[in-house]
Amino acid sequence: LPGTGTCYQQVKRVLHAAVPDRLHARERETGVIREFLREHVCGRRPGSLYISGAPGTGKTACLSRVLLDCKDELAGSKTIVLNCMSLSSPQGVFPAAAQQLGLPAATGRDGVRRLEKQLTARGPMVLLVLDELDQLESKGQDVLYTLFEWPRLPGSRLVLVGLANALDLTDRSLARLGARAAGSPRLLHFAPYTREQLTAILQERLGQVAGDPVLDAAALQFCARKVSAVSGDARKALDICRSA
Repeated sequence: LPGTGTCYQQVKRVLHAAVPDRLHARERETGVIREFLREHVCGRRPGSLYISGAPGTGKTACLSRVLLDCKDELAGSKTIVLNCMSLSSPQGVFPAAAQQLGLPAATGRDGVRRLEKQLTARGPMVLLVLDELDQLESKGQDVLYTLFEWPRLPGSRLVLVGLANALDLTDRSLARLGARAAGSPRLLHFAPYTREQLTAILQERLGQVAGDPVLDAAALQFCARKVSAVSGDARKALDICRSA
């Protein structure tokens, strides 16, 4: 059949887990992130936001979408995005952030102190986004504690956004912060996608390809039902349909 190859190629393309223009069933979460960035980065008020949720619930995609949409508003500040999976140790977050701020490389206590000094000196706001934040858990939890403490320091210009799979990371690691509730991180949880939401996500993606549907509606329902029962992971649902 002429053209079938291309139609399958198109379908595979739309089923990739790239950041879509609109995230289905995540309007509220996207709104919360957008408001937080406007209030803190644009409003020059240091603060922190902790985003939790299982893999494939749209945390990184939502944040990426908001950062793209608010690019012009955030232009006056410095945005640093680090994936903590790529660091060799929890302490590695400090030199990695310092490098992005153009500070001379320094590890150990000196490096941390220099970075702290920089983030409490005058200058534009710094938005530090740490994905896979759970990777920074260390024995004394000092790395996480130090990071979340920085937005509260006098003169701080740091806005911190952490994303992690663990719901209770803040309870476990940042219990000391909770004692001073005024500056503790704002929490945003992404619940697993439901069967209906997964079906809608798959239909929306496949609807971008013209012509007869390649995947049967019953097959989509079946996929959504299985994935929602196990994890509610949208990436998993997209992967299954792409393989099919």
